[in-house]
Amino acid sequence: MSKTSIQHTNHLARVRRTRTKLAQNQEVPRLSVHRTLRHIYVQVIDDLAGKTLASASDLSVKASGKKTEVASKVGAEIAKLALTHNVTTVRFDRGGHKYHGRIAALAEAARQNGLTF
Repeated sequence: MSKTSIQHTNHLARVRRTRTKLAQNQEVPRLSVHRTLRHIYVQVIDDLAGKTLASASDLSVKASGKKTEVASKVGAEIAKLALTHNVTTVRFDRGGHKYHGRIAALAEAARQNGLTF
């Protein structure tokens, strides 16, 4: 097995493990994070209704700077949008990525702006 396929297998295992834990409490909306090498996208999803309540990305925030700083701004923006929909508590779906760097910065900014995980 190549190194790339091992990393992909480990990533899928983290996704599966996270989604299994999140499926236990579907009454609370899910804060889903998608991270690429250049961008970061986040959505607040109501799994029972199957609808996206709010979404934000670094493209919608029009932020510039280091990727971690941009992720913090996106986290603050999604918290403000979620609060307009009367969502204060969410389940954090990190999308199989480790809680580190941009993912952690986004989560901390969302917490500081009123969301609870």
